[in-house]
Amino acid sequence: MILETPYEMALGVAERFRALRKAKKITLKEVTEKSGVPYSTIRRFESKGEISFLAFAKIVSAIGEDDAITGLFAERIPDSIEEVIRGNHR
Repeated sequence: MILETPYEMALGVAERFRALRKAKKITLKEVTEKSGVPYSTIRRFESKGEISFLAFAKIVSAIGEDDAITGLFAERIPDSIEEVIRGNHR
């Protein structure tokens, strides 16, 4: 497990969001229009990782990745009895 600071985690999420948005060929303007989140807020997120959770949920939904939010703290079902025994589940 790689330990990251909260700032590093936020930057990593922002970088992955930007890469996914670009891979889907969705512009910042389109995300703004679909989400209702101001363009400047999305730009700040993509460059600095700074955004409110509600705005983040809106832009993630705008690019069609709702499952990334809804599954964030979902209970995970263990893959095997060994995993249950080891305690590697939530």
